[in-house]
Amino acid sequence: MTLLGALTYFIREALVNLLRGWKTSLVAILTIAVSLLLGGAFLLASRNLLESVERWRREMRIVVYLKPGTPDAVLVQLTADARQAPWVASAQAVTSAAARARFRETFPGMSDLVEGWEEEPLPPSIEVSLKNPGVEAQDWIESWRRRPEVEMVDDDREWLGQLETLVALGRGIGLTLAGVLLGAAIFTTGSVIRLTAFLHQEEISILRLVGATEFYIRGPFYTEGLLQGLLGGGLATGGLYLLYQAAEARSAESLAASVLTTGFLTPGQAAFLVLLGGGAGLLGAIASLRRERLDTSEG
Repeated sequence: MTLLGALTYFIREALVNLLRGWKTSLVAILTIAVSLLLGGAFLLASRNLLESVERWRREMRIVVYLKPGTPDAVLVQLTADARQAPWVASAQAVTSAAARARFRETFPGMSDLVEGWEEEPLPPSIEVSLKNPGVEAQDWIESWRRRPEVEMVDDDREWLGQLETLVALGRGIGLTLAGVLLGAAIFTTGSVIRLTAFLHQEEISILRLVGATEFYIRGPFYTEGLLQGLLGGGLATGGLYLLYQAAEARSAESLAASVLTTGFLTPGQAAFLVLLGGGAGLLGAIASLRRERLDTSEG
C-alpha cells in the first residue's frame, strides 16, 4: 500500500472511531480546548498589557509638584533648569490657574471642588518628558525631590515597573496552570485512545495474522489522537476569539478592556495554538500505546 493510501486509511478509521465513541472523544477534545484556551488567554492578555506598558513608558512623564504659593517666576526658572538635563525631552510649566482650568475640563462633574477658594487649590507643577530614562536620570529625579521648592515628584516609572512585575507573575501562574491542564488533557486523550484500541482487539488480531506492520496497526489510533487535539485547538482558538470580541465591544466604556484588546493573535500564533493541540493529542496517543502490544493478549 502506498503512503497516500495508508494516510487515507488512517484518517478514515480515525473518523469512524471518533464518531463511534464521540462521548469519550468529546471529553478529550474539551479538556484540550480548555487548557489551551486558558493558556492562550493569559498569553494574549499579558502580551497586550505589556504592549500598553511599553507605549505608556514611551509617553511617560515626571511631574514635579511645587509647594503651594510658589511664584510664577520661580516656576519658570525651575522649568528652564529642568530643560538643561540631556535626558529631558521637554519640560512644561503648569501654573496653579492652568492646573485648575485643566481639572475643570477633565472632570466637569467635580468642578465645584476647585471653586470658591481664596487661594489656588492646586499647586503649580513641571511636567517633564524623558528621552533616555537611565541611571543618571534617576539620580537627577532624586535630586529634584530634595529641592526646597518641591513638594512631591510623581514618577510614572515606579508604577509601570510594578505593573510589569504583576504581569510577569500573572503570566507565569497562567502558563503553569495551563501546563497542568494540558498534561491532564494528554492523559485523558491517552485513556480514550487506549479504550478505543481495546475495543478493536479482534480487528487488530486479524491484521496481525495477515502480516500488517505495527505502524499500520497503530496509525489510526495516532491519527485519532491527532484529530482530537486539532479539534481541541480549533475550539480553543475560536473561543479565545469570541472572548476577545466580547472584551473589545466593551473597550469604549472600560479601561481594562481597552488595554487588553490592543490586538488579537496573528495567523501564525493561531495556527501554532491549533497545532499545539494536535501535538498534545498525538503525544497522548503515543504515550498510551507505547508500552502496549495491540493484540488479544492485552487485558
